[in-house]
Amino acid sequence: MFTRTVHLADEAETIRFGEDLARAVRPGDLIALSGDLGAGKSTFARALIRAVADDEFLEVPSPTFTLVQSYALRIPIAHFDLYRIAEAAELDELGLDEALEDGICLVEWPERAAESLPPSRLTLRFLHEGAGRRVEIEGPEELGARVGRTLDIRAFLARSGLATARRRHLTGDASIRAYEHIYADGQRLVLMDSPRHTPGPILADGKYYQQIAHIAEDVRPFVAIAAHLGARGFAAPSVYHRDLDRGILLIEDLGQDGVLDDEGRPIPERYLEAASVLAALHDQPVQEAIPVGDGSDYRIPDFDHDAMQIEVSLLTDWYLPWRTGAPASAGLRADYRSIWSDLVATLAGAEKNLLLRDFHSPNIIWRPQAEGIGRVGIIDFQDAMIGPTAYDVASLVQDARVDMPKDLAGRMLDHYLALRQASGSFDRDAFLAAWHIMAAQRNCKLVGIWVRLMQRDGKPAYMKHMPRTLDNLRTALEHPRLAPLRDWCGKAGILSDES
Repeated sequence: MFTRTVHLADEAETIRFGEDLARAVRPGDLIALSGDLGAGKSTFARALIRAVADDEFLEVPSPTFTLVQSYALRIPIAHFDLYRIAEAAELDELGLDEALEDGICLVEWPERAAESLPPSRLTLRFLHEGAGRRVEIEGPEELGARVGRTLDIRAFLARSGLATARRRHLTGDASIRAYEHIYADGQRLVLMDSPRHTPGPILADGKYYQQIAHIAEDVRPFVAIAAHLGARGFAAPSVYHRDLDRGILLIEDLGQDGVLDDEGRPIPERYLEAASVLAALHDQPVQEAIPVGDGSDYRIPDFDHDAMQIEVSLLTDWYLPWRTGAPASAGLRADYRSIWSDLVATLAGAEKNLLLRDFHSPNIIWRPQAEGIGRVGIIDFQDAMIGPTAYDVASLVQDARVDMPKDLAGRMLDHYLALRQASGSFDRDAFLAAWHIMAAQRNCKLVGIWVRLMQRDGKPAYMKHMPRTLDNLRTALEHPRLAPLRDWCGKAGILSDES
Protein backbone atom coordinates (compact mmCIF):
# COMPACT_ATOMS: atom_id res chain seq x y z
CA MET A 1 0.00 0.00 0.00
CA PHE A 2 1.29 3.42 -0.99
CA THR A 3 1.10 6.19 1.61
CA ARG A 4 2.39 9.73 1.65
CA THR A 5 1.55 12.99 3.37
CA VAL A 6 1.64 16.32 1.54
CA HIS A 7 1.55 19.72 3.26
CA LEU A 8 -0.14 22.53 1.32
CA ALA A 9 0.47 26.03 2.62
CA ASP A 10 -2.42 27.75 0.86
CA GLU A 11 -4.98 27.58 -1.92
CA ALA A 12 -2.33 28.15 -4.61
CA GLU A 13 -0.45 25.05 -3.47
CA THR A 14 -3.72 23.10 -3.38
CA ILE A 15 -4.36 24.08 -7.00
CA ARG A 16 -0.86 22.99 -8.00
CA PHE A 17 -1.42 19.70 -6.17
CA GLY A 18 -4.54 19.15 -8.29
CA GLU A 19 -2.56 19.94 -11.44
CA ASP A 20 0.15 17.50 -10.37
CA LEU A 21 -2.29 14.65 -9.89
CA ALA A 22 -3.86 15.44 -13.25
CA ARG A 23 -0.55 14.25 -14.71
CA ALA A 24 -0.85 10.90 -12.87
CA VAL A 25 -4.43 9.81 -13.49
CA ARG A 26 -5.44 7.21 -16.07
CA PRO A 27 -8.82 5.89 -17.25
CA GLY A 28 -10.24 3.57 -14.63
CA ASP A 29 -8.88 5.55 -11.65
CA LEU A 30 -11.15 6.53 -8.78
CA ILE A 31 -10.02 9.25 -6.38
CA ALA A 32 -11.94 9.42 -3.11
CA LEU A 33 -11.84 12.89 -1.51
CA SER A 34 -12.42 12.93 2.24
CA GLY A 35 -12.40 15.87 4.61
CA ASP A 36 -14.50 18.47 6.36
CA LEU A 37 -16.23 21.35 4.62
CA GLY A 38 -13.69 23.91 3.48
CA ALA A 39 -10.76 21.51 3.75
CA GLY A 40 -9.89 21.88 0.06
CA LYS A 41 -11.61 18.95 -1.67
CA SER A 42 -13.51 21.08 -4.18
CA THR A 43 -10.50 23.31 -4.85
CA PHE A 44 -8.44 20.23 -5.62
CA ALA A 45 -11.12 18.68 -7.86
CA ARG A 46 -11.64 21.91 -9.78
CA ALA A 47 -7.87 22.27 -10.37
CA LEU A 48 -7.51 18.70 -11.58
CA ILE A 49 -10.42 19.00 -14.00
CA ARG A 50 -9.19 22.31 -15.40
CA ALA A 51 -5.68 20.90 -15.83
CA VAL A 52 -6.95 17.91 -17.82
CA ALA A 53 -9.07 20.30 -19.89
CA ASP A 54 -6.10 22.68 -20.27
CA ASP A 55 -8.54 25.49 -19.51
CA GLU A 56 -7.95 27.40 -16.29
CA PHE A 57 -11.28 29.22 -16.72
CA LEU A 58 -13.42 26.14 -17.33
CA GLU A 59 -16.65 26.34 -15.34
CA VAL A 60 -16.59 23.54 -12.77
CA PRO A 61 -19.77 23.72 -10.68
CA SER A 62 -20.16 21.79 -7.46
CA PRO A 63 -22.10 18.53 -7.89
CA THR A 64 -23.78 19.00 -4.50
CA PHE A 65 -27.26 19.14 -6.01
CA THR A 66 -26.77 17.31 -9.31
CA LEU A 67 -24.80 14.55 -7.51
CA VAL A 68 -22.58 14.11 -10.56
CA GLN A 69 -21.04 16.44 -13.15
CA SER A 70 -19.46 14.93 -16.26
CA TYR A 71 -16.73 16.39 -18.48
CA ALA A 72 -15.95 15.06 -21.97
CA LEU A 73 -12.23 15.83 -21.93
CA ARG A 74 -9.03 14.20 -23.21
CA ILE A 75 -9.62 11.82 -20.32
CA PRO A 76 -13.35 11.86 -19.46
CA ILE A 77 -13.99 12.90 -15.85
CA ALA A 78 -17.04 12.36 -13.66
CA HIS A 79 -17.19 14.42 -10.45
CA PHE A 80 -19.46 12.88 -7.80
CA ASP A 81 -20.76 14.29 -4.53
CA LEU A 82 -22.33 11.56 -2.40
CA TYR A 83 -23.34 13.71 0.57
CA ARG A 84 -27.04 13.58 -0.32
CA ILE A 85 -27.37 9.93 -1.36
CA ALA A 86 -29.57 7.82 0.89
CA GLU A 87 -27.95 4.45 0.22
CA ALA A 88 -24.98 3.01 -1.66
CA ALA A 89 -27.23 1.36 -4.24
CA GLU A 90 -27.86 4.79 -5.76
CA LEU A 91 -24.36 4.63 -7.25
CA ASP A 92 -25.70 2.31 -9.94
CA GLU A 93 -28.20 4.95 -11.00
CA LEU A 94 -25.48 7.61 -11.05
CA GLY A 95 -23.37 5.53 -13.49
CA LEU A 96 -20.16 5.16 -11.50
CA ASP A 97 -19.12 1.87 -13.11
CA GLU A 98 -19.80 3.19 -16.61
CA ALA A 99 -17.79 6.34 -15.92
CA LEU A 100 -14.79 4.27 -14.83
CA GLU A 101 -14.75 2.25 -18.05
CA ASP A 102 -13.03 4.96 -20.05
CA GLY A 103 -12.50 7.81 -17.61
CA ILE A 104 -11.72 8.78 -14.04
CA CYS A 105 -14.02 9.52 -11.14
CA LEU A 106 -13.57 12.10 -8.38
CA VAL A 107 -15.79 11.20 -5.43
CA GLU A 108 -16.46 13.61 -2.58
CA TRP A 109 -17.94 12.23 0.63
CA PRO A 110 -16.96 8.65 -0.26
CA GLU A 111 -17.84 7.55 3.30
CA ARG A 112 -21.50 7.52 2.25
CA ALA A 113 -20.86 4.52 -0.02
CA ALA A 114 -17.46 3.24 1.02
CA GLU A 115 -18.31 -0.46 0.76
CA SER A 116 -19.64 -0.02 -2.78
CA LEU A 117 -16.60 1.81 -4.13
CA PRO A 118 -13.77 -0.10 -5.85
CA PRO A 119 -11.17 -1.18 -3.26
CA SER A 120 -8.31 -0.12 -5.53
CA ARG A 121 -9.18 3.56 -5.21
CA LEU A 122 -6.83 6.37 -4.29
CA THR A 123 -7.93 8.12 -1.08
CA LEU A 124 -7.01 11.72 -0.29
CA ARG A 125 -7.86 12.90 3.22
CA PHE A 126 -7.85 16.71 3.47
CA LEU A 127 -7.21 18.02 7.00
CA HIS A 128 -6.98 21.63 8.23
CA GLU A 129 -3.47 22.54 9.35
CA GLY A 130 -2.94 26.11 10.47
CA ALA A 131 -3.56 28.46 7.54
CA GLY A 132 -3.15 25.58 5.09
CA ARG A 133 -3.98 21.89 4.95
CA ARG A 134 -2.45 18.45 5.15
CA VAL A 135 -3.33 15.71 2.67
CA GLU A 136 -2.89 12.08 3.62
CA ILE A 137 -2.59 9.91 0.51
CA GLU A 138 -3.27 6.20 0.45
CA GLY A 139 -3.74 3.81 -2.45
CA PRO A 140 -2.57 0.68 -4.27
CA GLU A 141 1.08 0.44 -5.29
CA GLU A 142 0.60 0.88 -9.04
CA LEU A 143 -1.52 3.99 -8.71
CA GLY A 144 0.61 5.18 -5.83
CA ALA A 145 3.74 4.89 -7.96
CA ARG A 146 2.18 7.28 -10.50
CA VAL A 147 1.29 9.71 -7.74
CA GLY A 148 4.78 9.48 -6.30
CA ARG A 149 6.28 10.11 -9.73
CA THR A 150 4.28 13.27 -10.38
CA LEU A 151 5.15 14.60 -6.92
CA ASP A 152 8.83 13.87 -7.62
CA ILE A 153 8.51 15.94 -10.80
CA ARG A 154 7.07 18.86 -8.81
CA ALA A 155 10.03 18.58 -6.43
CA PHE A 156 12.39 18.58 -9.42
CA LEU A 157 10.76 21.77 -10.72
CA ALA A 158 11.18 23.36 -7.30
CA ARG A 159 14.89 22.46 -7.25
CA SER A 160 15.16 24.01 -10.71
CA GLY A 161 13.73 27.31 -9.45
CA LEU A 162 10.28 26.68 -10.95
CA ALA A 163 8.25 25.72 -7.89
CA THR A 164 5.15 27.57 -9.07
CA ALA A 165 5.29 26.43 -12.70
CA ARG A 166 2.09 25.34 -14.43
CA ARG A 167 2.11 21.80 -15.88
CA ARG A 168 0.07 20.64 -18.86
CA HIS A 169 -0.11 17.45 -20.91
CA LEU A 170 1.87 17.45 -24.15
CA THR A 171 2.13 13.91 -25.43
CA GLY A 172 3.20 10.36 -24.81
CA ASP A 173 4.68 7.91 -27.29
CA ALA A 174 4.87 4.19 -27.92
CA SER A 175 7.36 3.80 -25.06
CA ILE A 176 7.11 4.58 -21.34
CA ARG A 177 8.18 8.19 -21.93
CA ALA A 178 5.78 11.07 -21.46
CA TYR A 179 6.12 14.77 -22.13
CA GLU A 180 4.46 17.86 -20.71
CA HIS A 181 4.56 21.59 -21.21
CA ILE A 182 5.92 23.68 -18.36
CA TYR A 183 4.83 27.31 -18.17
CA ALA A 184 6.94 29.62 -16.00
CA ASP A 185 8.26 33.17 -16.12
CA GLY A 186 6.51 33.87 -19.41
CA GLN A 187 8.12 31.00 -21.27
CA ARG A 188 7.16 27.48 -22.24
CA LEU A 189 9.49 24.56 -21.76
CA VAL A 190 9.18 20.82 -22.23
CA LEU A 191 9.57 18.29 -19.44
CA MET A 192 10.62 14.77 -20.42
CA ASP A 193 9.47 12.12 -17.98
CA SER A 194 11.53 9.05 -18.84
CA PRO A 195 11.96 6.60 -15.95
CA ARG A 196 14.60 3.93 -16.31
CA HIS A 197 13.50 0.87 -18.27
CA THR A 198 12.48 -2.18 -16.29
CA PRO A 199 14.54 -5.15 -17.52
CA GLY A 200 12.57 -7.67 -19.56
CA PRO A 201 13.01 -11.42 -19.85
CA ILE A 202 16.47 -12.68 -20.79
CA LEU A 203 16.54 -13.58 -24.48
CA ALA A 204 20.16 -14.36 -25.37
CA ASP A 205 23.65 -14.11 -23.87
CA GLY A 206 22.23 -12.91 -20.56
CA LYS A 207 20.66 -9.86 -22.20
CA TYR A 208 17.07 -8.66 -22.54
CA TYR A 209 15.47 -7.01 -25.58
CA GLN A 210 16.42 -3.40 -24.79
CA GLN A 211 20.07 -4.35 -24.35
CA ILE A 212 20.27 -6.38 -27.57
CA ALA A 213 18.41 -3.76 -29.62
CA HIS A 214 20.36 -0.90 -27.97
CA ILE A 215 17.25 0.87 -26.67
CA ALA A 216 18.18 3.69 -24.27
CA GLU A 217 17.52 2.60 -20.70
CA ASP A 218 17.90 6.02 -19.10
CA VAL A 219 18.19 9.67 -20.14
CA ARG A 220 21.99 9.83 -20.38
CA PRO A 221 22.02 9.09 -24.14
CA PHE A 222 19.49 11.87 -24.80
CA VAL A 223 21.53 14.42 -22.86
CA ALA A 224 24.77 13.47 -24.58
CA ILE A 225 23.38 13.26 -28.13
CA ALA A 226 21.41 16.51 -27.77
CA ALA A 227 24.60 18.37 -26.89
CA HIS A 228 26.51 16.54 -29.63
CA LEU A 229 23.99 17.52 -32.31
CA GLY A 230 23.79 21.09 -31.06
CA ALA A 231 27.56 21.46 -31.18
CA ARG A 232 27.48 20.34 -34.81
CA GLY A 233 24.97 22.99 -35.81
CA PHE A 234 21.76 20.96 -35.73
CA ALA A 235 18.56 22.07 -34.00
CA ALA A 236 18.32 19.66 -31.07
CA PRO A 237 16.77 20.90 -27.82
CA SER A 238 19.02 22.33 -25.15
CA VAL A 239 18.81 20.60 -21.76
CA TYR A 240 18.30 23.21 -19.03
CA HIS A 241 17.86 21.06 -15.92
CA ARG A 242 18.23 17.33 -15.38
CA ASP A 243 17.91 14.54 -12.87
CA LEU A 244 19.79 11.70 -14.52
CA ASP A 245 19.01 9.18 -11.79
CA ARG A 246 15.25 9.72 -11.84
CA GLY A 247 15.03 10.30 -15.59
CA ILE A 248 13.56 13.82 -15.57
CA LEU A 249 14.73 16.50 -17.98
CA LEU A 250 13.65 20.09 -18.55
CA ILE A 251 14.46 20.95 -22.14
CA GLU A 252 14.01 23.61 -24.78
CA ASP A 253 10.65 23.76 -26.55
CA LEU A 254 11.46 23.71 -30.26
CA GLY A 255 7.84 24.46 -31.19
CA GLN A 256 4.79 22.55 -32.32
CA ASP A 257 4.85 22.91 -36.10
CA GLY A 258 5.61 19.66 -37.88
CA VAL A 259 6.12 18.46 -41.44
CA LEU A 260 2.46 17.63 -42.08
CA ASP A 261 -0.42 19.94 -42.98
CA ASP A 262 -3.70 20.14 -41.07
CA GLU A 263 -5.02 17.09 -42.91
CA GLY A 264 -1.96 14.96 -42.20
CA ARG A 265 -0.42 15.30 -45.65
CA PRO A 266 3.35 15.80 -46.08
CA ILE A 267 4.57 19.31 -46.82
CA PRO A 268 7.19 18.87 -49.57
CA GLU A 269 9.42 21.84 -48.63
CA ARG A 270 9.77 20.57 -45.07
CA TYR A 271 10.49 16.98 -46.00
CA LEU A 272 13.10 18.08 -48.53
CA GLU A 273 14.81 20.21 -45.90
CA ALA A 274 14.76 17.23 -43.54
CA ALA A 275 16.60 15.26 -46.24
CA SER A 276 19.14 18.12 -46.35
CA VAL A 277 19.66 17.69 -42.60
CA LEU A 278 20.54 14.03 -43.07
CA ALA A 279 22.94 14.87 -45.89
CA ALA A 280 24.66 17.47 -43.68
CA LEU A 281 24.83 15.04 -40.75
CA HIS A 282 26.31 12.28 -42.89
CA ASP A 283 28.94 14.61 -44.35
CA GLN A 284 30.47 15.06 -40.88
CA PRO A 285 32.88 12.58 -39.31
CA VAL A 286 31.36 10.10 -36.91
CA GLN A 287 32.16 10.32 -33.19
CA GLU A 288 31.45 7.25 -31.08
CA ALA A 289 32.19 8.55 -27.56
CA ILE A 290 30.52 11.80 -26.51
CA PRO A 291 30.40 13.55 -23.11
CA VAL A 292 27.28 13.41 -20.96
CA GLY A 293 28.23 16.51 -18.99
CA ASP A 294 28.67 14.82 -15.63
CA GLY A 295 32.29 13.85 -16.19
CA SER A 296 31.44 10.63 -18.00
CA ASP A 297 31.24 9.72 -21.67
CA TYR A 298 28.48 7.90 -23.48
CA ARG A 299 29.55 5.47 -26.17
CA ILE A 300 27.03 5.31 -28.99
CA PRO A 301 26.37 1.61 -29.71
CA ASP A 302 26.77 -0.02 -33.10
CA PHE A 303 23.78 -1.16 -35.10
CA ASP A 304 25.25 -4.65 -35.11
CA HIS A 305 24.09 -8.05 -36.31
CA ASP A 306 22.32 -8.95 -33.07
CA ALA A 307 20.45 -5.64 -32.93
CA MET A 308 19.22 -5.99 -36.50
CA GLN A 309 18.22 -9.61 -35.94
CA ILE A 310 16.30 -8.98 -32.72
CA GLU A 311 14.35 -6.22 -34.45
CA VAL A 312 13.39 -8.18 -37.55
CA SER A 313 12.42 -11.13 -35.33
CA LEU A 314 9.39 -9.07 -34.32
CA LEU A 315 7.90 -10.12 -37.64
CA THR A 316 8.10 -13.83 -36.81
CA ASP A 317 7.36 -13.34 -33.10
CA TRP A 318 4.35 -11.06 -33.39
CA TYR A 319 3.18 -10.34 -36.94
CA LEU A 320 3.13 -13.86 -38.36
CA PRO A 321 1.20 -15.42 -35.44
CA TRP A 322 -1.35 -12.60 -35.70
CA ARG A 323 -1.53 -12.89 -39.48
CA THR A 324 -1.83 -16.69 -39.66
CA GLY A 325 -3.36 -17.53 -36.29
CA ALA A 326 -0.48 -19.90 -35.45
CA PRO A 327 3.17 -19.56 -34.32
CA ALA A 328 5.78 -19.44 -37.07
CA SER A 329 7.32 -22.86 -37.67
CA ALA A 330 10.91 -23.56 -36.64
CA GLY A 331 11.87 -24.04 -40.29
CA LEU A 332 10.34 -20.75 -41.36
CA ARG A 333 12.12 -18.96 -38.52
CA ALA A 334 15.47 -20.54 -39.33
CA ASP A 335 15.24 -19.62 -43.01
CA TYR A 336 14.25 -16.05 -42.13
CA ARG A 337 17.15 -15.64 -39.69
CA SER A 338 19.62 -17.06 -42.21
CA ILE A 339 18.45 -14.67 -44.92
CA TRP A 340 18.87 -11.72 -42.58
CA SER A 341 22.32 -12.87 -41.48
CA ASP A 342 23.39 -12.79 -45.13
CA LEU A 343 21.81 -9.36 -45.66
CA VAL A 344 23.48 -7.91 -42.57
CA ALA A 345 26.82 -9.29 -43.76
CA THR A 346 26.45 -7.38 -47.04
CA LEU A 347 26.26 -4.16 -45.01
CA ALA A 348 29.79 -4.58 -43.66
CA GLY A 349 31.17 -2.15 -46.22
CA ALA A 350 28.23 0.26 -46.17
CA GLU A 351 28.80 3.89 -45.25
CA LYS A 352 28.14 4.38 -41.52
CA ASN A 353 27.52 7.41 -39.34
CA LEU A 354 25.27 8.57 -36.52
CA LEU A 355 21.90 6.88 -37.02
CA LEU A 356 19.07 8.82 -35.34
CA ARG A 357 16.80 5.75 -35.62
CA ASP A 358 13.36 7.40 -35.70
CA PHE A 359 13.80 10.35 -38.05
CA HIS A 360 10.23 10.73 -39.31
CA SER A 361 7.20 12.98 -38.92
CA PRO A 362 6.46 12.61 -35.18
CA ASN A 363 10.04 13.61 -34.36
CA ILE A 364 10.63 16.50 -36.76
CA ILE A 365 9.77 20.06 -35.71
CA TRP A 366 9.50 22.82 -38.30
CA ARG A 367 11.08 26.10 -37.14
CA PRO A 368 10.17 28.78 -39.73
CA GLN A 369 12.00 31.50 -37.80
CA ALA A 370 15.36 29.77 -38.36
CA GLU A 371 17.43 29.38 -41.52
CA GLY A 372 18.74 26.45 -43.54
CA ILE A 373 18.97 23.14 -41.74
CA GLY A 374 18.23 25.02 -38.51
CA ARG A 375 14.61 25.05 -39.61
CA VAL A 376 14.43 21.32 -38.88
CA GLY A 377 14.20 20.58 -35.18
CA ILE A 378 15.20 17.06 -34.14
CA ILE A 379 13.77 15.24 -31.13
CA ASP A 380 13.53 11.64 -29.88
CA PHE A 381 17.06 10.52 -30.71
CA GLN A 382 18.02 8.78 -27.46
CA ASP A 383 18.11 5.39 -29.21
CA ALA A 384 20.69 6.56 -31.76
CA MET A 385 23.37 4.16 -32.97
CA ILE A 386 26.32 4.06 -35.33
CA GLY A 387 25.05 2.34 -38.44
CA PRO A 388 24.35 2.58 -42.17
CA THR A 389 23.46 6.12 -43.20
CA ALA A 390 20.82 4.60 -45.45
CA TYR A 391 18.65 3.72 -42.43
CA ASP A 392 17.56 7.25 -41.52
CA VAL A 393 17.01 8.11 -45.18
CA ALA A 394 14.70 5.10 -45.44
CA SER A 395 12.93 6.16 -42.24
CA LEU A 396 12.26 9.61 -43.71
CA VAL A 397 11.40 8.64 -47.29
CA GLN A 398 9.14 5.81 -46.11
CA ASP A 399 7.57 7.68 -43.20
CA ALA A 400 5.58 4.92 -41.52
CA ARG A 401 2.85 7.27 -40.30
CA VAL A 402 2.23 9.16 -43.54
CA ASP A 403 0.78 8.36 -46.94
CA MET A 404 3.82 9.53 -48.88
CA PRO A 405 3.24 10.40 -52.56
CA LYS A 406 5.66 8.43 -54.73
CA ASP A 407 6.88 11.54 -56.50
CA LEU A 408 7.78 13.22 -53.20
CA ALA A 409 9.53 10.08 -51.97
CA GLY A 410 11.56 10.05 -55.17
CA ARG A 411 12.36 13.76 -54.89
CA MET A 412 13.59 13.36 -51.33
CA LEU A 413 15.85 10.48 -52.20
CA ASP A 414 17.21 12.28 -55.29
CA HIS A 415 17.74 15.47 -53.27
CA TYR A 416 19.71 13.61 -50.62
CA LEU A 417 21.81 11.77 -53.22
CA ALA A 418 22.58 15.00 -55.10
CA LEU A 419 23.75 16.73 -51.92
CA ARG A 420 25.96 13.81 -50.97
CA GLN A 421 27.48 13.50 -54.43
CA ALA A 422 28.19 17.24 -54.53
CA SER A 423 30.05 17.11 -51.22
CA GLY A 424 32.69 14.60 -52.32
CA SER A 425 33.24 10.91 -52.92
CA PHE A 426 30.00 9.02 -52.55
CA ASP A 427 29.05 5.59 -53.89
CA ARG A 428 25.48 6.04 -55.10
CA ASP A 429 24.88 2.42 -56.10
CA ALA A 430 26.23 1.04 -52.82
CA PHE A 431 24.10 3.47 -50.90
CA LEU A 432 20.92 2.51 -52.78
CA ALA A 433 21.55 -1.18 -52.15
CA ALA A 434 21.97 -0.42 -48.44
CA TRP A 435 18.84 1.77 -48.57
CA HIS A 436 16.69 -1.14 -49.75
CA ILE A 437 18.13 -3.47 -47.10
CA MET A 438 17.61 -0.92 -44.33
CA ALA A 439 14.09 -0.12 -45.55
CA ALA A 440 13.25 -3.83 -45.46
CA GLN A 441 14.79 -4.20 -42.01
CA ARG A 442 12.80 -1.29 -40.63
CA ASN A 443 9.51 -2.45 -42.11
CA CYS A 444 9.99 -6.03 -40.93
CA LYS A 445 10.45 -4.57 -37.45
CA LEU A 446 7.45 -2.25 -37.70
CA VAL A 447 4.89 -4.86 -38.74
CA GLY A 448 5.77 -6.71 -35.54
CA ILE A 449 5.76 -3.57 -33.41
CA TRP A 450 2.24 -2.60 -34.52
CA VAL A 451 0.92 -6.01 -33.45
CA ARG A 452 2.88 -5.97 -30.19
CA LEU A 453 1.54 -2.53 -29.31
CA MET A 454 -1.98 -3.81 -29.89
CA GLN A 455 -1.75 -7.19 -28.17
CA ARG A 456 0.72 -6.59 -25.35
CA ASP A 457 0.42 -2.88 -24.63
CA GLY A 458 -3.28 -2.27 -25.34
CA LYS A 459 -2.59 0.34 -28.05
CA PRO A 460 -4.55 -0.82 -31.11
CA ALA A 461 -4.48 2.59 -32.83
CA TYR A 462 -1.05 1.84 -34.30
CA MET A 463 -2.54 -0.94 -36.44
CA LYS A 464 -3.82 1.71 -38.85
CA HIS A 465 -0.24 1.94 -40.11
CA MET A 466 -0.06 -1.74 -41.09
CA PRO A 467 -1.22 -1.47 -44.75
CA ARG A 468 1.22 1.38 -45.38
CA THR A 469 4.07 -0.54 -43.75
CA LEU A 470 3.42 -3.58 -45.92
CA ASP A 471 3.40 -1.38 -49.03
CA ASN A 472 6.73 0.11 -47.94
CA LEU A 473 8.11 -3.40 -47.48
CA ARG A 474 7.08 -4.30 -51.01
CA THR A 475 9.02 -1.28 -52.30
CA ALA A 476 12.07 -2.22 -50.26
CA LEU A 477 12.05 -5.75 -51.67
CA GLU A 478 12.29 -4.54 -55.27
CA HIS A 479 16.11 -4.52 -55.22
CA PRO A 480 17.78 -7.68 -56.58
CA ARG A 481 19.74 -8.19 -53.36
CA LEU A 482 16.46 -8.66 -51.52
CA ALA A 483 15.30 -11.53 -53.77
CA PRO A 484 15.79 -14.23 -51.06
CA LEU A 485 13.73 -12.23 -48.55
CA ARG A 486 11.10 -11.47 -51.19
CA ASP A 487 10.78 -15.19 -51.92
CA TRP A 488 10.56 -15.99 -48.21
CA CYS A 489 7.79 -13.40 -47.73
CA GLY A 490 5.88 -14.98 -50.59
CA LYS A 491 6.23 -18.42 -49.03
CA ALA A 492 5.06 -17.08 -45.66
CA GLY A 493 2.08 -15.31 -47.26
CA ILE A 494 3.11 -11.95 -45.89
CA LEU A 495 2.66 -9.89 -49.02
CA SER A 496 -0.48 -11.51 -50.38
CA ASP A 497 -3.29 -9.15 -51.31
CA GLU A 498 -5.33 -9.98 -48.22
CA SER A 499 -2.45 -9.27 -45.83
